[in-house]
Order: sequence, then C-alpha cells, then structure tokens
Amino acid sequence: MRLTSTALLFLLLLISCNSLAIKPQLLGRHTVQTYPHHTSVSYKTFYFDQQIDHFGFLENGTFKQRYLLNDQHWHKEGGPILFYTGNEGDITWFCNNTGFMWDVAERLGAMLVFAEHRYYGESMPFGDESYSNAKYLNFLTSEQALADFAVLIKALKTTLPGAQKSSVIAIGGSYGGMLAAWLRMKYPSAVVGALAASAPIWQFIVPCGEFYKVVTHDFTISGTNCSSNIRRSWAAIDRVSATGEGLQWLSQEFGLCSSLKTPDEVYGFKAWLQETWVNLAMVDYPYEANFLQPLPAWPVKVVCKSLNFDTGVSDKQLLNGISQAIKVYYNYTGDAVCLNTSQTATGNLGFLGWYYQSCTEMVMPMCTDGIIDMFEPQSWNFQAFSDECYNQFGVRPREDWAEIVYGGRNISAHSNIIFSNGNLDPWMSGGVTTSLSESLVAIMIDGGAHHLDLRYNNKLDPESVIKTRELEVRYFKEWLKQAATTQ
Repeated sequence: MRLTSTALLFLLLLISCNSLAIKPQLLGRHTVQTYPHHTSVSYKTFYFDQQIDHFGFLENGTFKQRYLLNDQHWHKEGGPILFYTGNEGDITWFCNNTGFMWDVAERLGAMLVFAEHRYYGESMPFGDESYSNAKYLNFLTSEQALADFAVLIKALKTTLPGAQKSSVIAIGGSYGGMLAAWLRMKYPSAVVGALAASAPIWQFIVPCGEFYKVVTHDFTISGTNCSSNIRRSWAAIDRVSATGEGLQWLSQEFGLCSSLKTPDEVYGFKAWLQETWVNLAMVDYPYEANFLQPLPAWPVKVVCKSLNFDTGVSDKQLLNGISQAIKVYYNYTGDAVCLNTSQTATGNLGFLGWYYQSCTEMVMPMCTDGIIDMFEPQSWNFQAFSDECYNQFGVRPREDWAEIVYGGRNISAHSNIIFSNGNLDPWMSGGVTTSLSESLVAIMIDGGAHHLDLRYNNKLDPESVIKTRELEVRYFKEWLKQAATTQ
C-alpha cells in the first residue's frame, strides 16, 4: 500500500507531466551491502484461468492469473501450503521481499505459493486494455481478488497430487496483509489461519490525522529538531519560491531533473517531499535495505543528522539541510544524476491501480494540521476527493463500503488471525494493535517498520522481531494441528 491522500492528489499532477532534460548532479556514493540469504529464491511460474467476474453471470470471460510456486521443502501428502495474498504490484517483487516465508518453509515442510493480484503485474483481465476505461476497471476490487485467491486455492488442492488434505495459511503485508485477514474472514474454509503484517484494516475508520502523527513521531525521536525543521521547511519553500531566482535555486539545490517554474510545480514538489518523509518512516529498517529505494541502516536517523539546526538559520540554510536529507533516500548509492519528482518508490508497485482502488472502496481518510504533525495543514474533504476520482476515472468512491463489507471493528466472531505491527510504521495507525481474543492476536514489534517480520532473517534484526517470528511460527503449528484433528 503506497498512496496516501496527498500522494493521490500528487499523482494527478504526475499523470499529465513529462520529464524535462536531465541535469547531471554529482552526489556522494555508497555501495549497498546485501547480507546473504539463508535460502535461495527459486520458483516455477504458472498461469491459472480465472473468472473475470465472480459475482455476476453476464461477464463469463476469463484471464490468466499468474502465481509462483516452490515445493522444494514440501512434505507431500498433506504438507501445509503458505499462500501469499498478492497486493498492488508485480508478484515477483513481493516474492523476493518476503523472506520470512522462505526462511520457515523447511521448518514447516511447506509449499510456497505467491498469487498475483488481478490488474497488477502480468495478471491483466483485459490485457493491455485493462486500464483503458471504467468498464474494464470495474472488476478491480478487493472482493474479486479474494475470490480469485479462494478459487485458486481450491484448484491447487484439487489438482496437485498430495495436496488434497493440505492446510493453507494466508500470509500478506500491507494491503496484502489486509487481504490475508479478509480471506480468513470471508473464506474460512479456504485457509486455516492468516498472518496480516502491517495490515491497516481499520484505516477507514480511525481519525484522519493518526497516520501522519506516527510519521512525525518517528522523526521526532530520531534526531534533535528533526521534525520541527521539516515543519518549518514548508514556509521556507514558499518564501524562496516566490521569485524566479528562488525557483532556480531550489531546482539546483535539490538537483531536480525538471526545473520548478510554476506554483503547481512547487505544490507537486512539496507533495513529493511529503511522500518521501512517509516512505522513510515506512522503511526505517535496522540494516541496509533495498525495498522502496537503496537505503542505509536506520535511514530516518541518518536523514535527521542533516536537520539538527536551531531556529535561527536562514531559509536557504534550512532547505540545504532538507536537500541533503532527501538525497539519503533518492541517492544513497550515488548513481542518480538528478532527482525525479515524478517518482518516490520502486516501479514494481502499481500506482494507478491502487489509485483506482482508493477511488472506489479503499477510502482511507487522511489529514494534517501542522501542529501534532510536521506537515502543512490539509483537511480531509471527501467531496473534493470524490470529484477528483470522478474526473480521473468516471467513478465515485463509496465512503463506508470497506467498513460494511469487512466489519470494521466488529470482527470478534472470526478466528486464527495474527495482526503484527511495528511501532515505527505509520500504517500501525489503522492496524489492530490489541488482541481481540485468544485467536485474534495482535503483536507489536518494538523498533519495527513496515512489515519487518516478513523480511528475511538478518543478523541486525532487533530481538523484538526475532521473538515475533518465532511466535508466528508457533501459531502456525497450532493452526495446522487443529486442522489435522478435524479432517
């Protein structure tokens, strides 16, 4: 899950903008160290004929849903299946970034399946035309995706020799974690349990300012004056950009690929900065990583070293610090010749698809006030958001639909779901952070960023995530034992 409300509005600017000439900018170089994985990532790629519409009978077409499978450690004749519920992007990217599943497969004797979400990666219901109009996009919903997963699971258990009695555990992170939890809720016969990592299933109903409050807290605890200087930077940008000379200075100082020339471009620049601070909080991992961008260990602390000014510095001094901080995110390796404000993360994520989902059923209210957070004040205006969605896609969002269809906070009738959240992750603001029953378990990971527990084991992992993974495996074994006694 990538797009916040500000980023959604930012995307509207990007859709109509083209990049200008590249201006070389020589910045510092680092080599990102990668720690050897305990397991090799190898899989076979398959395509399943999936129904385009599971809930109507007029559209009877099918499409090829991609899924990846590894049975290297699978104990046939009933061994478990760990099923990754693909989210908003190319499934191979999630496969390579979900090391937890690869690390525990041998211990559990498990088959691994990574299922791609419709309308992402190669799983396009209408091929190259899938995003061409609202009629084709109409089948991009979480409900359709969940049905895809349930149908695929049944087909695998029916057709794979030895899998008929295999119990399936759903695993996912972020939006994929939401899908894992909802798959257990909606199709309890398909999966015996679910691990929903960093899954903000309540983001639809929490106060709109909670998300950015967590982002701000991360920067506040990571360096002296860090969040307060980011808060001050917005007005400094406005003052500096008020003149042509100031716009030129900003563009050169930040090493932008496209020079800032208009107020709309300055707005887009500030939205780009805001999304960058959010991304840094999300991937504040304790070791060098290359999830959204190549980054150092504890990147927020590294960023804050450039922002420890007192209140007496000039606007340009302050913005020089902001530019140095931003380059930690965009050019830690030193390979970037300029910074492109039309991109904040890996191209493996499907931004347009998630934008459409946000404009229909994934309505997550977000706002800032510049007081309890470090951002410019921006209220949540559902009508304005709805109008933007209609202008872009010809559809309007259903504000309360996610709460209605998935139960909101009233989920205590369900069972066998782990909700894990890191206290550094902004998405914990909409997550389940307190256990609701003996089988609806919340785990808080101290010092954990976005679904840290789903990443590969690393020698720099904090004790909190090591214990979390062990606890998760223990629950898996309990669920599998329960399922075995009822078969």
